[in-house]
Amino acid sequence: MEKKMGELNNYQASGKIKALTQEMVARLKWYQDNGVLSWKRTAAQESSVEQSADGKKEPIATDPTSQTGLMTLEAIREEMGDCQRCTLCSTRTNIVFGTGNPHASLLFVGEGPGRDEDLQGLPFVGRAGQLLTRMIAAMGFSRDEVYIANIVKCRPPENRNPKPDEIATCRPFLHQQISAIRPRVICALGTFSAQTLLSTEERISDLRGKFHDFFGIKVLPTFHPAYLLRNPSQKKHVWEDLQLIMAELKKKPVPDEAAGKRR
Repeated sequence: MEKKMGELNNYQASGKIKALTQEMVARLKWYQDNGVLSWKRTAAQESSVEQSADGKKEPIATDPTSQTGLMTLEAIREEMGDCQRCTLCSTRTNIVFGTGNPHASLLFVGEGPGRDEDLQGLPFVGRAGQLLTRMIAAMGFSRDEVYIANIVKCRPPENRNPKPDEIATCRPFLHQQISAIRPRVICALGTFSAQTLLSTEERISDLRGKFHDFFGIKVLPTFHPAYLLRNPSQKKHVWEDLQLIMAELKKKPVPDEAAGKRR
């Protein structure tokens, strides 16, 4: 019995180590994506650090939550320029960067631009966008109060799913946007948004309904508005998800809008 318990403990420990290793790799990639390649000591750290036996000072990382060195949304868009980093540039009309309050407490992240978004250069302006606008209003917000972005900034041809290399190319810009906005909650709309943000292959149906963590920011995955247009019976589940966000942000629903949202 003791031998089996020992094996079980070792198995559990190895599982925790694997999970911790995956988290550390993800965090390091996040820093790299945001251009953080090294850390400098502050004056306070310099004066308080202990010397090692050979008299050399050991480097200490600064607070990773500090905004020092972070880019503004305008600077991020300028850095993106007339992006030619992946093949989507050859078929797009406009880059769809994002829109809304640059200091929003709530960030919506979708999959990628569709036809209407590609033509206008704005996210969620087609039929799915109109539904998202009603969802936002039901939560007690206006579109100007939240921020809306996508995983990829250019429309995939024929609205196909974005490819892994396209997501990987755009991911650093999304991470920079999140760092600049510093929202309290991210609502991940659909499979690709949720899986990209959470570095998982779990299904959206398994991810929704509860908060997840993205480097200290709460992430609530839910179904994409385009999916709701095809499956209106799922609206009630999305409303349940949105209510979790509202409770976190201490927002009360707008009665008329909320009633329409559930229909």
